[in-house]
Amino acid sequence: MKRIVRILVVVMALLLPVVGAFAQTKAELEKKKKKTINEINYTNKLLEETRKNQKESENNLALLGSQITSRQELISDINMEISYVSKKIKETESIIAMMTEDLENLKASYSRMLQIAWKNRNKSNEIMFLLSSKDFNQSYLRLKYMQQMAEYRKRQLLAINAIKAVLEKQRAKLVAQKAEHQKLLDEEKVEAKNLQNAKKEQENALAKLKGKEADLKKQLAEKNKQKQQLQAAIEKLIAEEVKKSSASKGKANTGKYELTPEEKIVSDNFGSNIGKLPWPVQRGVIVSRFGKQPHPVISGVEIDNKGIDISTTTGSDARAVFDGEVRKVFSIPGTQNAVIIRHGEYLSVYTHLDKVYVSAGDKVKAKQAIGKIYTDDSENKTVLHLEIWKGSATLNPANWLAK
Repeated sequence: MKRIVRILVVVMALLLPVVGAFAQTKAELEKKKKKTINEINYTNKLLEETRKNQKESENNLALLGSQITSRQELISDINMEISYVSKKIKETESIIAMMTEDLENLKASYSRMLQIAWKNRNKSNEIMFLLSSKDFNQSYLRLKYMQQMAEYRKRQLLAINAIKAVLEKQRAKLVAQKAEHQKLLDEEKVEAKNLQNAKKEQENALAKLKGKEADLKKQLAEKNKQKQQLQAAIEKLIAEEVKKSSASKGKANTGKYELTPEEKIVSDNFGSNIGKLPWPVQRGVIVSRFGKQPHPVISGVEIDNKGIDISTTTGSDARAVFDGEVRKVFSIPGTQNAVIIRHGEYLSVYTHLDKVYVSAGDKVKAKQAIGKIYTDDSENKTVLHLEIWKGSATLNPANWLAK
């Protein structure tokens, strides 16, 4: 009896924290999956905008690539959920099997006790059992024994009912887990089909753009020229800022920022917020990532992105990613307006702005709107280019933005 009760207590003690841990993990997975689904839905919305012009574009191809990545992440999330639920099903089945065995043993023991009690049910037998004692002490011990046996039978019945109740809950849980497992499997099949369709659409878009390779090469040459002009403007500003900071401290130009105590606080705060900065748009998806990468259409051509490109909806504003001071507002043909904000020794650069709401010298706060993002009507695309610099080195903005 004690062994059975102890097993029941141990099972319940082990079961509760495991269930809690699984619920937490499951909640995290569902949160991540929901976020990915929202990204897919938003990308679909952007794709609908680009499709209005009835022609294929690099932006359309980039959005399809972003959607495919998100769908692959979603399938991965679903498979992780399937794995977790499968594990819980096995654990629940194991618990049910163990408790069923204990319950059968307990029932058998209880049945034997009832049979013995039935044979000795006559009250006169109990009285004779007591009267046949050698002395008072033995009679007292026999009475205690009879009382303990009656109490033991009650405890066994309570234990049987308790195990039955737990078993019913475990079996109900198992049914729910299996239903959820099947639902996830069905969901995975649907998303696999969606991924396949997206890849086919990407292949068709790529094939159409391949026929425009000559035009794309001309556009690429113009974009590279614009990038060089932008980088030259940024590097010139950095050099001027470094020179000013050194001169203000009465020092020779060291090639590094000489920060005031206030600027150092801002700089340190910015540096400690890697992976936590707010996005420079209210909603958007990255369509071109940082660094060197093959051109999506032109074979053998490599592009070097100094920042990231974020596609968003028409009419969207660009927002400062951190507190800072506007150091420069300028324009470059083909990239519209640009704004550079300084955050200590860090700089954030925003280009492709149709309108600018700030001026050089303005203090800005994180998430403050600094300009309206330009919409290219020929492709129905609204894309913000963001760069982050530390001194004269470019950093990957995707690593700094909140996930």
